Amino acid sequence: MGYLCGMDILAFRSFCLALPDVEETLPFDDVTLVYKVAGKMFAVIGLDDPSYCVVKCDPDRALLLRDRYDEVTSAWHFNKKHWNALRFGGRLSDRQVEQELRHSYLLVARRNVVPRARREVLLAQIAAAGIEDDSERFE
Repeated sequence: MGYLCGMDILAFRSFCLALPDVEETLPFDDVTLVYKVAGKMFAVIGLDDPSYCVVKCDPDRALLLRDRYDEVTSAWHFNKKHWNALRFGGRLSDRQVEQELRHSYLLVARRNVVPRARREVLLAQIAAAGIEDDSERFE
């Protein structure tokens, strides 16, 4: 079983699926889990190599994280401007991985979910659940 900092892949999965309107899919193959909010991708992890995940990120933040952490790189096979790969362990803590997952989820929910009416319902669910983007507070 792969470990993500101190978290195993089941904890990673549970974290993602606990967010409102998230589904787990296998659209690429039978070993690449893709997490979607309202049908839009926000996180990817491989069952064959759970030592890293891919998350969507604000472009300015993506560059900042890549400069600050060796464990954060542009994501292979994804738009390098908008997607980061997070290699678990090293200087990245569980909390930082969770922050980046939450940031990715909220970024997609706020900008990519359509139609607008569905986005508004989702954002109301997110607010009611108390989910906030705390990614600006680095450890």
